[in-house]
Amino acid sequence: MTFTTQDFDTLLSGLLEAYSPSHQERPASEYLVGWMQSAGFDRAYVDDSGSAVGIMGDGPRDIALLGHIDTVPGYIPIKIHEGKLYGRGAVDAKGPLATFAAATALVGRQPGWRIIVIGATEEEAASSKGAHYATTQFTPEMCVIGEPSQWDRITLGYKGRLLLDYRFQRTVQHTARPEPNAIEHAVTYWNAVQAEAAAINEGRDKAFDQVFTSIRSLNSSDDGFCETATMTLGFRLPVDVPPEEFKPRLLARAEGAEITFRGEEVAIRADKHTPLVRAFNNAIRDEGGKPNFVYKTGTSDMNIVAPIWKCPILAYGPGDSALDHTPEEHILLDEYHKGIAVVANVLRNLG
Repeated sequence: MTFTTQDFDTLLSGLLEAYSPSHQERPASEYLVGWMQSAGFDRAYVDDSGSAVGIMGDGPRDIALLGHIDTVPGYIPIKIHEGKLYGRGAVDAKGPLATFAAATALVGRQPGWRIIVIGATEEEAASSKGAHYATTQFTPEMCVIGEPSQWDRITLGYKGRLLLDYRFQRTVQHTARPEPNAIEHAVTYWNAVQAEAAAINEGRDKAFDQVFTSIRSLNSSDDGFCETATMTLGFRLPVDVPPEEFKPRLLARAEGAEITFRGEEVAIRADKHTPLVRAFNNAIRDEGGKPNFVYKTGTSDMNIVAPIWKCPILAYGPGDSALDHTPEEHILLDEYHKGIAVVANVLRNLG
């Protein structure tokens, strides 16, 4: 089957048109499955997690190309202007996912390999439903995560994550009394948490090695009898500060507040001395680029699958990650085409 760049542009445009914020991925999954079926995949289907799955070849060795098909909310009208394709997910991460599907269709079956393209659900929802399900279905020898890094860069690491829900309640007292109110208790806790992070970060120069803190939400209420302060805090954690080790520090500062945790993911730093990394380095050079390594301060489905699959892994995808989640999200079509060429080159040289 012969493909043109226009075919692949149509693939990505159609995927962007299928608006798919987390928990609403079905139309996009069905669209991608339909495209993969028409493009000659041996099998394509929507799995029990709602993810789109396409399989090319019959093994016995597997490589998983795992992207995510959900996006953050906020529809962006689809348009092409000055060589840029605009739309929610163009960068994060339908662009990389379309790159995987296009490259697989381009190269077709590869001797001895089964190429598995996965458009996973709920990556943006902190539940990573699709990635978790994929770990129960496949055991690949290699894995590429679809996330934007620009076409000539390879991502080898993601920080860990921890979300904390804080709730402090006390009996309403007259505002003339000196005791701190519920909101002030919350502020005191936030300051204590920042002090904990600062103590860990002392002497750590690289952002990937530091603890990042953020307030995701802060609210208060008063029903005339009790006043309540609630907030959600987010933490990005380095490799040597896993969630289980950081949580006791946070609980020790609670001072009567109710603390609950969720969204726990360990940080990942992948080995750069693997055949998979070498294949991408060579493929990028073949396209005229100079490969570089990147370590991200966010998280991805690499955090989910890497500890389970324990295989050579990296993240790759065209697109500028600075545009993730922004109203101006777009991808350069020329970069998208180069990304397809790079992944196709890697797939052709798996052996």
